[in-house]
Amino acid sequence: MPRLKSVHHLALTVTDVDRSVPWYVRVLALEEATRREDPETGLRKVVLKSADHGFSLVLVQHPDTERPWFDERRTGLDHVAFCVGSREELEGWERRLAEHGVTYSAAKASRTLPGSEVVVFRDPDGIQLEVWADTDS
Repeated sequence: MPRLKSVHHLALTVTDVDRSVPWYVRVLALEEATRREDPETGLRKVVLKSADHGFSLVLVQHPDTERPWFDERRTGLDHVAFCVGSREELEGWERRLAEHGVTYSAAKASRTLPGSEVVVFRDPDGIQLEVWADTDS
């Protein structure tokens, strides 16, 4: 059986791409690659890529944007975790989040993956995002 190689992209539903895209570009240093807007369906999609094009994040706005605040306790997406190479890089992300006025939890040891530390924060729709470092490596 063929094995999966990696995640091609992750798509997140947002309430307003015009609000979310600048936030992801500014805070996570992602680059807008493409944008698609379908006037017939009202669907709007924006593909954001990491600087090295190692991964893509797609922000999707459906025409029915009246949704409750994101809640990871509902079935579906729980959170999105990005990785960095060291504890020092994790500290750099704490500084970056603070500079951009993003509320976050300070780096702490992971209870899920021993030997890792994590910083947790949320996007404009309340989607939980994390930055991880494997500190025992």
